[in-house]
Amino acid sequence: MSKNIVFIVNIKEEGDRKNRSIPYQYSINSWNKWCKKNNCELFVLEDRIYPKEVMNANWHKIFAFELLEANNIDYDQILVVDADTIIHPDSPNIFNFTDYKFCAIRNYGSMDWVCRSYENYKKHLFPDVEFSPLEYFNSGVLIMNKTHKEIYSKLIEFYSECYQNHDIIQNIQKTYGVGTDQPILNFFLRKEKVDIKLLPYEWNMQDLNRFEILNKELSFINHGWLYHFNAIPNNHNGQFTQYFMEQTYNTLYNDNIPQT
Repeated sequence: MSKNIVFIVNIKEEGDRKNRSIPYQYSINSWNKWCKKNNCELFVLEDRIYPKEVMNANWHKIFAFELLEANNIDYDQILVVDADTIIHPDSPNIFNFTDYKFCAIRNYGSMDWVCRSYENYKKHLFPDVEFSPLEYFNSGVLIMNKTHKEIYSKLIEFYSECYQNHDIIQNIQKTYGVGTDQPILNFFLRKEKVDIKLLPYEWNMQDLNRFEILNKELSFINHGWLYHFNAIPNNHNGQFTQYFMEQTYNTLYNDNIPQT
């Protein structure tokens, strides 16, 4: 019998970025507990499909369908969620709010960054695709189902073609300081005319610092269900990500876990 799946990429970083993945165990533990409570299954990708010179960790999320089927996992809907998130233990089942559509949450945070990503990817890769930057979504929380498998197969082909053609995607990122997988997903899904349902902020509470609710009192846990610890300033070696994810997890779950 098919289940809803939570899919997380947790590929260990190397070199000066090796500490980034340390706090992600708090995310995985929170989702593991949530999945058991809501009769879902957790799938964590820990190994690279391609070396980092070819594809960064973020892009591995596009292989969700292929990896589940390769592991003989029958699925209904798939929640692809970033490893720097924590779900509230009392959260409702997000899969009940999808209307069986592709779901995302609008990107909240720096509109300068959103507009730069929109303008440069449109100019260099998607000149004929139009949508409002106000409907630009964050790729840290996405829900899809089997009707979107073909779209993701096309997306994998698109990435491969861009890489073969002088690393187009990487050059855009390096030149203009814009997003990685997120702008491509925004444009590609609109290009393919996918019906996108935008869920409210409570399902992807991003950029908490910019909203002035990232504090030692953890006031954000009283507002919304899914906390995304991205865009934290002065976050050298991920020390603030580590602090806030640890405190949030221990407060919500009362379950200290050992460091690895």
